[in-house]
Amino acid sequence: MKSEKRASSRKAVPSAYRLLAAVVAAISALRDAWQNTPPSWVGQDPCDNNWEGIQCTNSRVTAMDLSYNPGLTGSLPALIGALTKLSNLLLVGCDFFGPIPNEIGSLQQLVKLALNSNRFTGKIPPTIGNLANLYWLDLADNKLEGTIPVSNGTTPGLDMLVKTMHFHFGKNNLSGEIPPKLFSSNMSLIHLLLDSNQLSGNIPSTLGSMQNLEALRLDRNLLNGSVPPNLNNLVNVRELFLSNNQLSGSLPNLTGMATLNYMSISNNSFNGSDFTAWFSTIQSLTTLTTLMMENVGLQGKIPTALFGLPQLQTVVLRNNKLNDTLDVGSSFSSQLQLIDLWNNSIDGFTERAGLKFELISDKIASPNCVCEYPYTGTIVFRALSFSYLGNPSIYTSLTNSLMDSFQSLKLPVDSVSLGNLTADSDNYFVLNVTIFPSGQDYFNRTGIYEIGFFFVNQTFKPEEKFGFGPYVFHAAMYGNFEGSAGTNKKSSSTGIIIGAAVGGSVLLLLSLLAGIYAFRQKRRAEIADKQNNPFASWDPSKSDGDVPQLKGARNFTFEELRKYTNNFSEANSIGSGGYGKVYRGTLPTGQLVAVKRAQHGSMQGGIEFKSEIELLSRVHHKNIVSLVGFCFEQDEQMLVYEYIPNGTLRESLLGKSGIRLDWMRRLRIALGSARGLQYLHELANPTIIHRDVKTNNILLDERLNAKVADFGLSKSKAIGDSEKDHITTQVKGTMGYMDPEYYMTNQLTEKSDVYSFGVVMLELITARQPIEKGKYIVREVKQKMDKTKVGYNLHDVLDTAILGTTLGGLEKFVDLAMRCVEESGAQRPTMGEVVNEIENIMRIAGLNPNAESGNHFSKL
Repeated sequence: MKSEKRASSRKAVPSAYRLLAAVVAAISALRDAWQNTPPSWVGQDPCDNNWEGIQCTNSRVTAMDLSYNPGLTGSLPALIGALTKLSNLLLVGCDFFGPIPNEIGSLQQLVKLALNSNRFTGKIPPTIGNLANLYWLDLADNKLEGTIPVSNGTTPGLDMLVKTMHFHFGKNNLSGEIPPKLFSSNMSLIHLLLDSNQLSGNIPSTLGSMQNLEALRLDRNLLNGSVPPNLNNLVNVRELFLSNNQLSGSLPNLTGMATLNYMSISNNSFNGSDFTAWFSTIQSLTTLTTLMMENVGLQGKIPTALFGLPQLQTVVLRNNKLNDTLDVGSSFSSQLQLIDLWNNSIDGFTERAGLKFELISDKIASPNCVCEYPYTGTIVFRALSFSYLGNPSIYTSLTNSLMDSFQSLKLPVDSVSLGNLTADSDNYFVLNVTIFPSGQDYFNRTGIYEIGFFFVNQTFKPEEKFGFGPYVFHAAMYGNFEGSAGTNKKSSSTGIIIGAAVGGSVLLLLSLLAGIYAFRQKRRAEIADKQNNPFASWDPSKSDGDVPQLKGARNFTFEELRKYTNNFSEANSIGSGGYGKVYRGTLPTGQLVAVKRAQHGSMQGGIEFKSEIELLSRVHHKNIVSLVGFCFEQDEQMLVYEYIPNGTLRESLLGKSGIRLDWMRRLRIALGSARGLQYLHELANPTIIHRDVKTNNILLDERLNAKVADFGLSKSKAIGDSEKDHITTQVKGTMGYMDPEYYMTNQLTEKSDVYSFGVVMLELITARQPIEKGKYIVREVKQKMDKTKVGYNLHDVLDTAILGTTLGGLEKFVDLAMRCVEESGAQRPTMGEVVNEIENIMRIAGLNPNAESGNHFSKL
């Protein structure tokens, strides 16, 4: 018996060797077929050598994820079929081309197959139907052609994938009919995305048996005929896209879709004569938020009952034959945001109490850090309801969900910034994402790989209540790994961070377009225009420019600001300056704001004020005071900023605020204000010279984070040099902070701000004003300095509040300050260099430069 076992063992060895040889051959074939593979792909064994993008279990390759490497290119060799232990094959967002080999059907342990966003050609291999364990199949955004394969008794097909929940085939060149056999009641599909192909013929009635379906996209094809009645059986569908086809017949019966919130059937040839009766049937769709019926032959008057759907937010009925007067009724949806009736024959509308024309903006918070090389990309949601574009909480939800996920997985992420959520030409919803590294300026390869793996595996799960549905992540090329040679920090990072920080405005505009204004309602149109434009009473002929219309800042009326500041009472007055008085105000939301009311001697013309607001509204950074809005009416110019509760740095240094500033807090304040100035100099668009940096213009929030204030509050002018354009404002600097070179050149540069910041640094260690009792702080420190002695022999000028405490990095801090106040601007560092040096000083002092200042401040 033992001899039989030994014989059996001897026979098994060659089989194992053959299997191993096949795997090695497959891996070698992949490496030979591909260009720009990761640097770690050396040696013969990917498991022993820890190849990037390869996961192994018991020395067998079980997962391959090389997603979001746009430089990775080549074909997919047939030998891929030898990797029979693969459970995940993810090659999203690379540059692969050629056919998908039939041998992929040999990977019968595959759970997830994602080849989307490449250049694959040819037909969908029918052998994919053999992948009985497949949960996720994504072939979208390629150049695949031919028909969708189904089984025929001798060959497999996709109808055999009864466990698969995701069919994502959009944005290809697939043709022919949608096979009726593709669908059956025992399938598990929740997402069927066939949009943007060349599919023709009728919508198969078998589709009505897919009871689990939640998102259905058949838009942008060549489908014809009527919509099958049993589509009404899809009771779980939330998003339905049938637009941009050649569908005809009666409008589809959707009364059974009890959870439907987005419906788009635009640009078809339905019989619109039964429009009124059809609308009476959809009153049961109480979850409907978005109705898109552009160019579908609608005729007659719009039923008032349509607008009574309780969740309705968006109605697009443009390019139809609607007529008569629009009446939304007295019980219209409180969520209503957009009615688009362009190119109809509407001759007026009935005004209703509570129906307002509003322009609403939502500003997205800037990131927690300004890092040299963030990781950027876009998330494309392929079945998101349009209605959520108008929900400000969607951005907070997404940011929190992302950060919670990153932190739970211990990914090296410090913060996330989201841009606009917009619809592209394919009705996909695109969200720009900027991800900032934690504890360093760069992501390493491992960090990039982990983040890519996080997205491609759908580890990120947005809140279900927003109905995000399936998504794909497209990453920008990331070549700035730590230690990369030849990188140019300024040019590489500027465009990326500007795109992230400035982003985030969402427009919700209720507008009744061309038809309403074409007929007899001129007076009503003028009233509506006046409501929509708080500057309607302003007479452009009496000034020098148009009234500003901006997305990034709220237009306040004079009466609103008078109410919020208690009639600009002295009790609400919190300061004054060259621009005018500053008042504390409280918005109806409870938000505190600081209202800067211009005195008449400092007011500007319309164009100048507009330019000022446009500039300020584009600046978003955690270390810069944010503009909330403005007022320009009744001979008033006011700027509304976020309220910063702990006053100015000058007040705290003088002991007036009751806040104890130890050495650690002073270092953090120096770093925060330096980062704010760095943003203005290097990352704002256009770049900005502050021209009045001083401790009175550095504010401290509830956590003692520094926020730079009062840049750009006088007339602005653009100046250029050979390298770049930037914005400076008319000189009104403060004695003691002024750049000595200005008195010789009459020119302000970034180095002028650097000089002023050097003076601020000296104030941080001395608590003295720049000029005090006839003594100039820069000259005093220079005269006292002795680098051969401990603390540079500055104990006579140091603030007594920190004297005698541990002052880690003090000497380097003083060295940096003195470099900033060099008389020659060419010898001063840039603000970017200042930030880097302060970060190093903080590390010497035992502080993490990327940590927050703390939850609360302590008082004396």
